[in-house]
Amino acid sequence: MRTYAEEYEYWLNSEIVDEVTKDELRTIAGNDAEIESRFGGMMSFGTAGLRGTMKAGTMNMNVYTVRLATQGMANLIKSEGGDLQGDHHEGNGVAIAHDSRLNSRLFAVEAACVLAANGIRSYLFDELRPTPELSFAVRETGAIAGINITASHNPKEYNGYKAYWADGAQLAPEHADVVAAEFRKIDIFNDVRTMNYDEALESGLIEIIGSEIDEKYMACVLEQSVGRKYIEAAAADISIVYTPFHGAGYKLVPEILRRIGIDDIITVDEQMIPDGNFPTVKSPNPENTEGFALALEYAKKNKAEFIIGTDPDSDRCGAVVKLDEKRFGEDNYMVLSGNQMACLMMDYLFTVRKEQGTLPENAAACKSIVSTVMANRICEMNGVKLFEVLTGFKFIGEKIKEFEESGDYSFVFGFEESIGFLAGTYARDKDAVVATMLMAELGCYYKSKGMTVYDGLQEIYKKYGYYKEHTQSIIFEGFDAQGKMADVMVRLRANPPQAIGEGMNVIRTIDYLDDIPGFTKSNVLFYELAEGCALAVRPSGTEPKVKAYVMAQGSSEEDAGRRCELIAEAAAQMLS
Repeated sequence: MRTYAEEYEYWLNSEIVDEVTKDELRTIAGNDAEIESRFGGMMSFGTAGLRGTMKAGTMNMNVYTVRLATQGMANLIKSEGGDLQGDHHEGNGVAIAHDSRLNSRLFAVEAACVLAANGIRSYLFDELRPTPELSFAVRETGAIAGINITASHNPKEYNGYKAYWADGAQLAPEHADVVAAEFRKIDIFNDVRTMNYDEALESGLIEIIGSEIDEKYMACVLEQSVGRKYIEAAAADISIVYTPFHGAGYKLVPEILRRIGIDDIITVDEQMIPDGNFPTVKSPNPENTEGFALALEYAKKNKAEFIIGTDPDSDRCGAVVKLDEKRFGEDNYMVLSGNQMACLMMDYLFTVRKEQGTLPENAAACKSIVSTVMANRICEMNGVKLFEVLTGFKFIGEKIKEFEESGDYSFVFGFEESIGFLAGTYARDKDAVVATMLMAELGCYYKSKGMTVYDGLQEIYKKYGYYKEHTQSIIFEGFDAQGKMADVMVRLRANPPQAIGEGMNVIRTIDYLDDIPGFTKSNVLFYELAEGCALAVRPSGTEPKVKAYVMAQGSSEEDAGRRCELIAEAAAQMLS
């Protein structure tokens, strides 16, 4: 095994490494700390694939680490068998998509060329597409696997590599472990095959796909629409601002809204242009208020009732709603949390489908264990079975597959608090396209009742109870950040808290590293607290931080907020 200094020289002396990359490496000659940060190990390939900054080196996202990951995928695929060059039937080829990030197209093409050199056909989208469409395309083309080049809502310096399997969900741990082992075992240059792109196209080992998949995907999204009568009643009177944050939602999101009958869509022109530099935002994350600065200008100018934003790969959807003018004054808006959006969508779907008689008797919903406990109450009161899963939408995808195979339940809706939502089973990943459609529909639903979306939120609090959630992150810095994060979790297990916050006794502690039926082992601690409150703690899988998820319930909005603050303060002390 080479030292980091030897690996640096190995790259500089390799005939395979291009001169631009070598020039970049020459700029850090003599900078031992920088060389170690780039070559001190290998990127970690997990169930979420790869994610990192775009630089030369084994610890970063670049052409060579993308090729290496794809060779690992190719080795997994070949070990599983199947007709890898056949024409659109199960077990054949790999679907590949990408977002608007810098180098995303390059990395997608490189992945296709490695697969081609291994005799594996790929279905490569002609340009950027939403992540959920890639999930859909895997199953639509009958592919054995999928690859998506994206770093979701991370800053512009990042890119990533997500791997999917034949069910359209991200790799299960047993498959990810195989790729991870190959990733560590094979030589980054000598053991990786690649093929000329034009030759791969000509031979048919790369097939370009596009609008034909769009139409099939959008047809499935439209099947989830339940509010046509409310749209017809209110669409002419409602104004919606939309921004894709320079990403993949720029085309299909406005199109899906038009197709359900909403014509007054005000797009943020500066952000409708796909651009991996994200020039108009500090971070293209629709969870953050500052990202909506431009959209808010458009909303105020046009007196819009709410704003919808999708992240660069269009799998996450955020929303901003106009507040009550009598209570908060004119032109005041509030960013909804992912939990609030999910609860609005669940109540809307369940209520309207009950009215229509289309809510299945065996209806089921799914949420991550760190998402609001309000969802439990909504499902209980609507006769819907709720399943809780670990963080990661692939676990919701696994539940959908399980329901389809057993026939015991019919999946209706799933969500994660990090603004990830899915209605329907056409995809096995979160989908901002369908979420945008449902948010627009429920806007019309409330408008037809003379209410705003904010009014609707207050109504469901009165109906189901008052809940407040808060997510906070403790960031760890330095080369040993992962070690510091591990120490926090070890300490919490060695000395479990008896109470968290004033009067919030710990009723039960769940350690997901234990053997729990139905759950893969995961480094998560869940504290069930008194008064219907809860706290979950988990290290991030992609960033150097430990996250605390506070879930509070109270007798009023103020009471729930007070409890949330107390638990959050106590959690910060626990993790520091």
